[in-house]
Amino acid sequence: MGGREVNWQGKRVTVAGLGVSGIPAARVLHGLGAEVTVVNDGDDERARAQAAELEKLGVTVRLGDGATLPEATELVVTAPGWKPDKPLFLAAEAAGVEIWGDVELAWRLRGPGAAPWLAVTGTNGKTTTVRMLASILAAAGLRTAAVGNIGVSLLDAVTGEETYDVLAVELSSYQLHWAPSLRAHSGAVLNLAPDHLDWHGSMAAYAADKGRIYEGNSVACVYNVADPATEDLVRAADVEEGCRAIGFTLGTPGPSQLGVVDGILVDRAFVENRREQAQELAHVSDVDPPVPHNIANALAAAALARAYGVEPAAVRDGLRAFRPDPHRIERVAEVAGVTYIDDSKATNTHAAEASLAAYDPIVWIAGGLAKGATFDELVGASAKRLRGVVLIGKDRALIREALARHAPEVPVVDLDRTDTGAMSAAVREAARLAQPGDTVLMAPACASMDMFVNYNKRGEAFADAVHALAAEHA
Repeated sequence: MGGREVNWQGKRVTVAGLGVSGIPAARVLHGLGAEVTVVNDGDDERARAQAAELEKLGVTVRLGDGATLPEATELVVTAPGWKPDKPLFLAAEAAGVEIWGDVELAWRLRGPGAAPWLAVTGTNGKTTTVRMLASILAAAGLRTAAVGNIGVSLLDAVTGEETYDVLAVELSSYQLHWAPSLRAHSGAVLNLAPDHLDWHGSMAAYAADKGRIYEGNSVACVYNVADPATEDLVRAADVEEGCRAIGFTLGTPGPSQLGVVDGILVDRAFVENRREQAQELAHVSDVDPPVPHNIANALAAAALARAYGVEPAAVRDGLRAFRPDPHRIERVAEVAGVTYIDDSKATNTHAAEASLAAYDPIVWIAGGLAKGATFDELVGASAKRLRGVVLIGKDRALIREALARHAPEVPVVDLDRTDTGAMSAAVREAARLAQPGDTVLMAPACASMDMFVNYNKRGEAFADAVHALAAEHA
């Protein structure tokens, strides 16, 4: 059933979940003539306000019951975060009703001559890479947008009045799970590490959903040479004839790879003679910030852009123009010779390990909600870089125990408080442990919701505390 071929008039569609994906899906489907019912688990003030707006359009909204499949449902369109074992989906499957995610719906609704998708997934680095890619594409003079899991609805991009040459698309494992017919022009898996296993059920299932991004690629499947699991996903993918596997590496690239030589990002994939030629794309110093995992992001973005035919100068210009989002390895200030870095977005161990690898020596601020993670591998890999550690948050004991096992000589401050002044106390303790030339790095390796609304608020609290400290030293 293709979206453009469907007669939507009077078709009974159930949309699972309000929010950034459910509301656009309901609006679009209603506009196509479908009879839309939105079901939502929550029934709070925000949900009621959202429901009221949809009901004005003629959409039926059922709050507080996302478990029951509405009678005569012909299609379910779900928000990506809803787990596959929800009773609603089990009922749909038993009734032979298809389940699409909002990405699947957007893919099916693309019109003739629609903009191709350059798609990015991975455990970490997705948003940065997609925004780098969009910057490169724009530098090439292409009409583009960064869309998908990045906060801009794909549905709006494919059904709106604005036209695009190509889209830079961020896709989460949740979104890919619910998008079986997606066929990107080219796709990239940046890295794979345990995450969201409670949702997927196993690492194998998580990886398989990530690997869906390669299905049907026509030009390039971009993988991380340093992460063999990403190349394994390429090997398993069913792609179009002539589609190539393109690796990116922080080392010297081999044929069909992009990499780094003497501080220069080079391409040995999209050149005439890839066995003997290398094309200069940009300098490492063109990447902001030029830390290893961000250079890897830049190489992945460059690979996708080159797969689309972008010239080397646009890669350089796009990377130079790019500025990272807040709370992603963001330099806040230097106080008394100590640099303070906010990487609140490092909400899992894989992201924190990449961040810790970029600095030395470090006073590390860590902790929060562990989401089932273990920390032995992270601490073991980073122990030699640590001057000291300040622990905050609900699951800090897990990190403290890993430190005791793998870095017993490193001083640890365990802050047993979750009030609004906890971050200020953490920064002051970190400043006490730090010496001139050190980096105080807030890369929590945990989610934030035990103490903060989200990682943005946690990062803001850190920055505020650092600025207060700087004012005292002014």
